[in-house]
Amino acid sequence: MPRIRLWLATAALAISGCGGPFPQSTLHPRSDFARGTDALFTDIFWWAAAVFVVVELMLLVAIVRFRHREGRAAPRPTHGHTLMEIGWTLAPAVILVFVAVPTVRTIFATAGEAPADALKVDVIGHQWWWEFRYPELALVTANELHVPLGRVVQLSITSADVIHSFWAPPLGGKRDAIPGHMTRIAFRPDSVGDYSGQCAEFCGASHANMRLRVIVDSDSGFGRWATVQLAGPAAPAPGTLAERGRAVFARSACIGCHTIQGVSPGVIGPNLTHVGSRTTIASGLFPNDSAHLARWIADAPSLKPGSLMTRMQPPLTDADIAALGAYLQSLK
Repeated sequence: MPRIRLWLATAALAISGCGGPFPQSTLHPRSDFARGTDALFTDIFWWAAAVFVVVELMLLVAIVRFRHREGRAAPRPTHGHTLMEIGWTLAPAVILVFVAVPTVRTIFATAGEAPADALKVDVIGHQWWWEFRYPELALVTANELHVPLGRVVQLSITSADVIHSFWAPPLGGKRDAIPGHMTRIAFRPDSVGDYSGQCAEFCGASHANMRLRVIVDSDSGFGRWATVQLAGPAAPAPGTLAERGRAVFARSACIGCHTIQGVSPGVIGPNLTHVGSRTTIASGLFPNDSAHLARWIADAPSLKPGSLMTRMQPPLTDADIAALGAYLQSLK
């Protein structure tokens, strides 16, 4: 009984790994780039499956037919069989051709230049967050990349410090972010949605916490988002907690690191001009609500190892933190 229970528990654990959800799966493509690589993966999978079946069948035949039997003469070895040697040389070569040709075609298709009307976005990796710059729109945001449905998007990717790797699995393959070097990836999203991504190159203590989100909007939805992002943040109403939070922001170290349009020019940390409209904070690590925001402001390194946003000295009071959080959440 204990052994049966152990087997059942092991089987249950193995099956539970197939239950999902899988928000960062490459097997649910949502762009032309992702569909091309998914089709290539599927083709190669079936070739590999066919090879596996043939090899295993030949192995089983050999095991059964030539198994040891009392009184039976030893099988006669075959040596120097020309047709067999030609066959086992040509068969793998043919299979490799059927694998190599679509692979090379997909590589060229996904590495080609984006069309002139593509939306261009500069992606800059930081320890440990993502900066997104839209040069044609003259806007900057962080960690949540908005793109329009049905339009080619070209990402030009680099790094401000160490090597990172940009990866949004449902939309495209990985591209390294290398200091002083530019890599590119282009894709055309075909489904509206919110897609999770991740830094895919170990880059330090919070590598696993360097997340990102790609939000594919309808064409009109993207236009509305861009219009809001280009506008400066509305001033908080007089006498409100948010107005007090703006004063806290202006007299604390926040103003030296973060940009808020019309308020502060800091460039070290993420742009906070419309941080209240984002669904997450800390590069996708926590939901953007008052509780998590207050904890993040109070002591970011305790929540995200290695965070460059150190605890302010002297520490902010709980009242100041609450006011600052209210102000940041008002920036929509």
